[in-house]
Amino acid sequence: MSYTISTNTAAFLALEDQYGAHNYHPLPVVLDKGKGVFLWDVDGKKYYDFLSGYSAVNQGHCHPAIIAALIDQSKKLTLTSRAFHNNLLGEYEKFITTYFGYDKVLPMNTGVEGGETAIKLARRWAYTHKGVPENKAKIIFAEGNFWGRTLAAISSSTDPSSYKGFGPFMPGFENVPYNDLVALEKALQDSHVAAFMVEPIQGEAGVVIPDEGYLTGVRDLCTAHNVLFIADEIQTGLARTGKMLACDHEQVRPDILILGKALSGGVLPVSAVLADDVVMMNIKPGEHGSTYGGNPLACAVAIAALTVLKEEKMAENADAMGQLLRTELAKLSSPFITTIRGKGLLNAIVIKHQNPDASWELCLALKENGLLAKPTHGDKIRFAPPLVINREQVLDCVSIIDRSLQMLK
Repeated sequence: MSYTISTNTAAFLALEDQYGAHNYHPLPVVLDKGKGVFLWDVDGKKYYDFLSGYSAVNQGHCHPAIIAALIDQSKKLTLTSRAFHNNLLGEYEKFITTYFGYDKVLPMNTGVEGGETAIKLARRWAYTHKGVPENKAKIIFAEGNFWGRTLAAISSSTDPSSYKGFGPFMPGFENVPYNDLVALEKALQDSHVAAFMVEPIQGEAGVVIPDEGYLTGVRDLCTAHNVLFIADEIQTGLARTGKMLACDHEQVRPDILILGKALSGGVLPVSAVLADDVVMMNIKPGEHGSTYGGNPLACAVAIAALTVLKEEKMAENADAMGQLLRTELAKLSSPFITTIRGKGLLNAIVIKHQNPDASWELCLALKENGLLAKPTHGDKIRFAPPLVINREQVLDCVSIIDRSLQMLK
């Protein structure tokens, strides 16, 4: 389809094209302001944000309470490194461990660092508590997983676009089909398995939701085989799916919980790995860490980000608005939408069209009509607005989606 790019926008795109690595393929829009559920481009055009920074801005763009915490702390102290103590780290550690019900937290920065940290914790636990021989620990992952693009993360990937041309890969990683308890049980027979790491809902794979009871089965199998259950809740956690954690839908408690993205409300990189003492206390001084992990600025922001999730009942709103969104999308009866799926405000549609680029073209049409979304894996489009969206806005967005679908021929 045809779309318009202003001279102003084209100048920004040209700068990135000339001076930046070409490791992303963004929509041709250049943003310079955000508030709540909205974004504005450099030409002043307003859009609904239906990606939310891949769930990093659950609380909405530039949430005033989070920004206030950022500004206030930035004037006092931003970084000491963990070579010294700071006055906010202990306060934050108490806050987040109480919030989620774990003994300890290990603060990091990015989501992928959280995943790496969880794996290191699981391996060390396997050697010190399970009796796995040194350098023999295995981590099981689900096919279709995505938790980043470090060498360890791509070593667990089943997506060629992530791993092809980047080997050799991390040893001790194995995959089983997602949503398959029989395959998982077979894999856990191996006494060298330290952990099973899984997304409660697979986000990057296209919002793939397992059968009801899958997470309960995972918990039971991991317990039975003395294997740690690692929940990657970086995208599904923090109220996105209508519960504080996606694991809460089945009331299961992972042994290791990984959080990131919305832990800062999209203000700066903040991630956390939570576990009880039996897992966490095997790591000794000097064996893991991060220059920026647990910095006072991140601590202040994360406390504010977690506080507003509860105070503003964002999980409850995500549940209600997600149900409304899926109900209204189903009413469109578009011949091009084969599937509508999701929980809370983590949703996706699957597009069927003779044109293999139809999902991309639909996203261009959505952009022209004032809504920003992005395809994943070709035929899927995620619909995941900030959790502060209201009923009137959801209905307006469905109207935009309806008009945009008409542009597919």
